[in-house]
Formats: sequence, structure tokens, C-alpha cells
Amino acid sequence: MLENLRVVITGACGSLGQATAEKARQSGAHVIGLDIVDTNSAAHTDEYRQVDLMNREATLACFGSLGKIDALINIAGGFAMGEDAFSTASEQWDWMFRINVDTMRNATMGAVPLLQAQGGGAIVNIGALGALSGQAGMSAYCCAKSSVMKLTESLSAELRHQGINVNAVLPSIIDTPPNRQGMPDADFSQWVTPAQLAEVICFLASDAASAIHGALIPVRGLA
Repeated sequence: MLENLRVVITGACGSLGQATAEKARQSGAHVIGLDIVDTNSAAHTDEYRQVDLMNREATLACFGSLGKIDALINIAGGFAMGEDAFSTASEQWDWMFRINVDTMRNATMGAVPLLQAQGGGAIVNIGALGALSGQAGMSAYCCAKSSVMKLTESLSAELRHQGINVNAVLPSIIDTPPNRQGMPDADFSQWVTPAQLAEVICFLASDAASAIHGALIPVRGLA
């Protein structure tokens, strides 16, 4: 499915990043992992680069050193419950936009010229099913992920005629250790697993999805 493609995965050290890297390698890809984690390598990657994706200059420099790439998978991001939408506090609002929107925008800025230079490719983003509507105590997260989804649609409209397909998956609750710890009484069997989500992400990054543009695809498990 991804045979001989060079695939860049941001947030490669997280649960979903590792699952996606594993699936991409199993599908024949050469996986380049990017993350802020200070390590010499990341699981299931062929190359690893430590980079602060919130730093635009550092991110653009990193992409400038990668050479040819065929797909960008923007997984870097995060979730936190927030203050009320009318709260005067802004720290979490700023943080949700930095880790979910700025990381995605900076990586995309770095990747698009590389994809344009070779005449095509794919970008896959991570939205959120819960951000399709506003949620109490989650305004910052919902607004940030809504921005990711609208950026996905805008990028698709701008890039589809250049052979670059841009799409996003919208997971519900992902079955990860932090989510289990935060919601210990939940029925974990209802959640989508990182491996299940990685299957959809890698499909969207492949040539098999070349006719899919601007899609926001729910991947909800049984929730």
C-alpha cells in the first residue's frame, strides 16, 4: 500500500504515532519520525529527527533536510479539559492551539513545497469527532481541532489540482494509556484502538486514496 514511499509522521513517539509508523513500515514505507522527544530513535521508524514543531523556523529547517517525501501524517497534538468558555484564563487556550494547530501548520508549510516539487503526494491530519460540536469544558480543544479540520478542507481546495490529496480522520476516544488512566471506569472496548486508526491513516496516505480530497472521516470504534 505504501511500497517505497517516504512517509513523514509527526508525533512519532506517542501511542498513535508508533502504531501508524508500525503500519506504514509493514506496508512498505520508509518512515521518518519527527517529535520533540529527546531520543536517538523512535519505535518503527527508519529515521528520527528531534524537532520542536511549534517552532516554525526549526520545523522548516528540518523539512528542508529531508529530501524527497511522499506523504505527511500530522499526528502531533494533544488534549486537555479546559476552563469555561467565558473564563478570562488563556493559558490552556494558547496551548491547545500551539500543539494542535501550529504544529500541523508548520509541518505542512515544510512539506508542501517538497510534495509540489515531485508533482503530488498526500497529507493526513488528525481532527476530532468530539469537535464537530462545542463541548462544555472543552472549548479550547474543540476550537483548535475545528481549525485543523477547516485547514484540511482549505488545503485540499488549494492543492488537489496539484496531485496532493489532503484529508483528516476524526477519532472518538482513542484507547491509550493516558486515556485509560483519565477515565478508569469507561468501557475501553468501545474505544477505537491506535492500530485501527492507523489502518485508516495509512490508507489515506496511499495512492489508493488519490481520489479522496478534503474528507473528514469519523473513526469512532463502537463509542
